[in-house]
Formats: sequence, C-alpha cells, structure tokens
Amino acid sequence: MELIGTKGLLSKMNFKSKQKRSLFSFAVLILFVAVMVVVSPARNDERPAAGESQRLPFEPAETLLYEGEFTRALLRGIDVADLRFSYKRGAALPVNGNSPAPVAVLDFTAEAVSKGIVSKLFGLNFRQRVVSRVDASTFSMLRTAKLDEQGKRKRTSEAIFDHESGKVVFTELDPNDPSRPPRVISTEASGTILDIASAIYYLRTQNLEPGQTFELLISDTGQIYKTPVTISQGEKLKTVLGRVDTIRVVPEMFGEGRLIRGKGDITIWFTADARHIPVRAKINASLGRLDIKLKKYTNGR
Repeated sequence: MELIGTKGLLSKMNFKSKQKRSLFSFAVLILFVAVMVVVSPARNDERPAAGESQRLPFEPAETLLYEGEFTRALLRGIDVADLRFSYKRGAALPVNGNSPAPVAVLDFTAEAVSKGIVSKLFGLNFRQRVVSRVDASTFSMLRTAKLDEQGKRKRTSEAIFDHESGKVVFTELDPNDPSRPPRVISTEASGTILDIASAIYYLRTQNLEPGQTFELLISDTGQIYKTPVTISQGEKLKTVLGRVDTIRVVPEMFGEGRLIRGKGDITIWFTADARHIPVRAKINASLGRLDIKLKKYTNGR
C-alpha cells in the first residue's frame, strides 16, 4: 500500500485543529451510520417476537469487526478506524409498572476507534461507543448510552425511551467540566423507533426481498430522523466469509432534514442468507470515498 509522506500530506491538506476534528468526526459518524441505520421497523402487530423462545440469527453471542479505509481524495489508502459490533442477551429487568413479568432484554454494542496512521498524521485520537438495550419481545428501544471522545474533548450521553408517554429524553454531559449544565432534549417518539446500534440487528431478523422500499425511523442525539430505503439484488462478493451472494441496501441519508447534511450516497451489502450479515459498505461524500469491509466474524455457536 502506497502512502503519501507525512510532511507532504500535511502540507497539502493544511488542516487546522478544528478542521481535523471536523473531518474525523464526520468519518466516524459515517462509519456508524453506513452499517447500522438501514431498517424501517414494522408496526407492532407485524413485528416478529424476539423473546427467549425465538432463535435469533446472531445467537448466542456474536462479534463483527470492520475496517474503514479512504479510497479516494488525499486520504487514499489510509485506514481510518476499526468498527466493532457485539451482541449478548442482557439480564432480565425487574417488573416495572404494568409488566406482568420481568422484561427480557437484548444488549447491542457498537464501537469505532481510530487507527495508528490517523493518530500519527493528524495527532487526533477518537473513540465512539454506543450501547443499546431493547425489549427482547418487541425490539422496542429502552435505553441508549453513548461515549464520544475526540482528542481531549469528551462527551457522555443517555437517551431514555418512555413508551407510555411517547417520548425520548436525551441528556448529554461533559465529564471534563462537571459544572457545565447538561444538554437535555425531549422529543415525541410515536411508533417503533430504533437507535444506530440496534438497527442492524433488527434488520437481520427480517425477510429482505429485492424491490422493497420503506422508511425508517431512527433516534440520534434526541432527534428522530426519517430515511427512505431501497433494497435491490446484490452480487457475489469475496469476503472473509468466502464468496457470498448479497443483497444491496441503499438508504437516503444525505441532504436537508436527513441524518447527514450535505451531498453523498451510501450503499450497504448484506449476505443473502438467513443471517443477513453486513459484509461491506461504500460511502461517496465530499471528503472522498470510504470503503468499510468486514474483516472478522465470530459467533458463540
């Protein structure tokens, strides 16, 4: 792999500190969004149960490890970050309110971490970690916890989903400045809503057919975004799982009122079998093209 010299690249790009942070914050956001936000949940009466008796495609535990690499623009050939997803069943929650029995839950974790070459070239380390908890019987969101570290900047946040009141309350804190008032956003959240860490797993429990079109509802930083999605026939791809048939998913995520502002497009490839493992994503944006590929898959089976 041919890399541009450190001095030459820095000279050409001439990034200031704020610009560097903006670039890689955008890259991390895309890494999460491209692989996770691709499903429109069905209505409650159409949704298959995901309770203790149902065998999920990712049971009993699973880890997916991806690598993101710029393939166009000045960052061509540079690995940006590793992206990891993991799943496990959480401990049942105690009886709450009108619940007749303890609530079985599913825990999903997604984490993006900068790689060495990025830190060396730009002096910026980043890490984003999202932990989602959903009701196993309905796949409804219960809670999202997020850690966002970019250099010295650090933010922690929590979104609580109250289905009785039909609201999601998002609270963000600055651990480096405990005296800073929390940022709180309360939004109406009617219907079935997922967050960016649980959406991929919900999708994998559904039947996906070429020709389908639908709209997703996704919660991020206290806001609810609508995203049209189109599913089409994919092609055979060479992956760490071998040569596999795929399904192509194209979510409209760029533009005014979308999750990502500006111009761009995203394509994601999932295996065409019952597991629906996301094996590749491609993002075209003003920064260049970013390829995300599955490089390691483990399952407790």
